Amino acid sequence: MKPAKFDYYCPKTVDEALALLEEIGFDGKIIAGGQSLVPIMNMRLSTPEYLIDINQLKDLQFIELDGSKMKIGALTRQTEIEMSDAVRKHLGLLSEAVPYIGHVQTRNRGTFGGSLVHADPSAEIPLSLMALGGTLHIASKEEVREVNVEEFFVTYLTTDIMPNELLTEIHVPVPEGRTGYSFHEISRRHGDFALVAAACQLSIDDQDRISKVRLVLGGVDAVPLLITDASVMEGEHLSAPLLNKIADMVDEAVNPESDLHATADYRRHLAKQLAVRTVKTAYERARGENNERS
Repeated sequence: MKPAKFDYYCPKTVDEALALLEEIGFDGKIIAGGQSLVPIMNMRLSTPEYLIDINQLKDLQFIELDGSKMKIGALTRQTEIEMSDAVRKHLGLLSEAVPYIGHVQTRNRGTFGGSLVHADPSAEIPLSLMALGGTLHIASKEEVREVNVEEFFVTYLTTDIMPNELLTEIHVPVPEGRTGYSFHEISRRHGDFALVAAACQLSIDDQDRISKVRLVLGGVDAVPLLITDASVMEGEHLSAPLLNKIADMVDEAVNPESDLHATADYRRHLAKQLAVRTVKTAYERARGENNERS
């Protein structure tokens, strides 16, 4: 299958790209890695009149530790995230989640920002960023605005970005103190989209009580689902009754749909099991008991 006819542009600077977006608006699409957009265009589920290739915008390809936060350029390849020593040291959750994305060839072309903007609710990068927190910097010809990750995802494959805007960089807070993380997903085959995925980032105090926790589930809603009730874990030691409470919270929070790949009941079951496993692993890592990758 082939895409519909389109005009192609390849700007050399961010300003040039933003000028094109301002002029083209709803009739254009940005392409970077193309791992999601190209198949959709080939199936003619998307038929943009203009394609803006941003691969020449090298200023958007970086990983930089800046004090208490990590700055990641939107054009940074997923493989660069996977192989980065700085990401592995400071944002272990991202380092663990990215290898689940497709295959090596996919990650060599796919970009960090592209996965966020595509906004598949089961994708690994949106889930991880939601668990870590952070802000997305979005530029237009007139301004650069910051959007918290909790407000970025609107619904399935839809984000807060307007047609004349470009995601430029993402700032992720570096966890401090005694912290742990975990990422788990279940898919039909390695490289497939997850049926259900779970990401957790938590901190504990010097008495091993949970002081902060963010638990996020994918594949169970139109956006990555932050389990806000997980805050009831704060001030508690992890225990069997608390893990049971987590499973009950997830059962109440998720409302998945059935499709060709899994029933709603099976997805709900997976969500409960993965949430418990993910929180348990993150807690063990925070205590220094489990340093093995999932």
